[in-house]
Amino acid sequence: MTDTIFDFLALPDVLIHKSKDLETSPIPVHFVKTSQFDKWVSRQSTTQQNQFKQSGWNAKDGTFTQTISDTGTIDAVFIGYENKVGIFTICAAAEKLANTIYEIDASNLKPEDLENACIGWLLSCYRFDHFKKNSKPFPVLILPPKLSVSRIESTARASYLVRNLINLPPNALGPQTLATAVATVAQNFDAMYRIIEDEDLLEENLPLIYAVGHGSERRPCLAELAWGNPNHPMVTLVGKGVCFDTGGYDIKPSAGMLLMKKDMGGAAMALATALMIMSAKLPIYLRVFIPCVENSISGRAFRPSDILTSRSGQTVEIGNTDAEGRLVLADCLTMACEESPDLLIDFATLTGAAHYAVGYDMGIVYSNDDKLGSDIQKLSLQLDDPLWNLPLWQDYKKDILSPIADINNAGSGNPAGSITAALFLQHFVTPETTWVHIDERAWQNSPQPGKSQGGREMGVRTIFTLIEQRYTKAKKKTASKSSAK
Repeated sequence: MTDTIFDFLALPDVLIHKSKDLETSPIPVHFVKTSQFDKWVSRQSTTQQNQFKQSGWNAKDGTFTQTISDTGTIDAVFIGYENKVGIFTICAAAEKLANTIYEIDASNLKPEDLENACIGWLLSCYRFDHFKKNSKPFPVLILPPKLSVSRIESTARASYLVRNLINLPPNALGPQTLATAVATVAQNFDAMYRIIEDEDLLEENLPLIYAVGHGSERRPCLAELAWGNPNHPMVTLVGKGVCFDTGGYDIKPSAGMLLMKKDMGGAAMALATALMIMSAKLPIYLRVFIPCVENSISGRAFRPSDILTSRSGQTVEIGNTDAEGRLVLADCLTMACEESPDLLIDFATLTGAAHYAVGYDMGIVYSNDDKLGSDIQKLSLQLDDPLWNLPLWQDYKKDILSPIADINNAGSGNPAGSITAALFLQHFVTPETTWVHIDERAWQNSPQPGKSQGGREMGVRTIFTLIEQRYTKAKKKTASKSSAK
């Protein structure tokens, strides 16, 4: 199974360049702005107007219709949009169109609209059918000219990576396999990587990662990656990689355990963000830390009431073995802060409380820089990749203190569980480090256009765009000052 991990980065051949050798003429795809529908439709043929009226289509955002020729074939496809063509605007159509070739009418669209449409087309064609015998064919889209194909493909490939890793069954994705995925992505971009396994975790002073994973026959490890110029600003990504979570001795009920193959979703997000950064060759020095463990029950497993010593030297009382993700992240955050990054971001499927706070469709973002947290929320909404900013409310810190250790990993049952989990992580982040924490569900309960049921990326496009804007603009500003001198 480990040999097929990189295959899951492959994209289906659904975007092609225009050629005179096409066996069939492509069907045109027209985008119609909702606010201009009445004026636009009055200019169409009587036959088309009648078909629009019959279908009830009025160019509402994300809806589509098809017109039929006199011979009974599809004549054209029409898709409605409001202010812009987003990534998911085309998805409802792309998922239902017949298996043939299509071409977007680009006459009234901006380059970013066309790019989003192509990314959406690829996302609509995502299927996790690795374990099925038969696969359905895909509709094909002709690439509009002068677009950055590499950017389109890296965005889609990041989504595919997240979805595929999360969707893999737990018997196919253990700690070593997840670490292999990190290594494979690193090799694809000539990045340096290292995997610290089993007892070596203790030698490298990563005791919490070791303690959480020690209960499993599938041994724990830490996968780390380094890429870029060390003289550039350092950006560090950390991702929770709990490949399966039984809850440990505080065992989950069967319903709660059923989806716990997704508990490595944070690792998948961090790795996908790294993939986009390296694909874009951003001017940063990238570091990635992914703790890969399985939280199992055995005679070796850690117990409630244990006191464990972290990499930082601070002690942790175990209030709940099902709050294991924050333990493995704590060692990684400490390790990351030792290198003094310019920006530190962690991704984690950390709490069920996040789901109860904001539901299925968005993640939660925390930051020790209030403006940065607010900026991330605004950016995420612009990108249709929603993250909601919540406070690191320090008054709740008292609820995770321990009378016999430096901190408790579960605390006294404060209902704001996502906030107290974030405060636990902040305990291991140095005050001078700019830090962002994303608590997300990483799962799509029911299919929506462009969002298949199963593993789902959350915040990847937002964090990539944040880093791109933050450091590309900074480099341009520095270059401008140098030129002025």
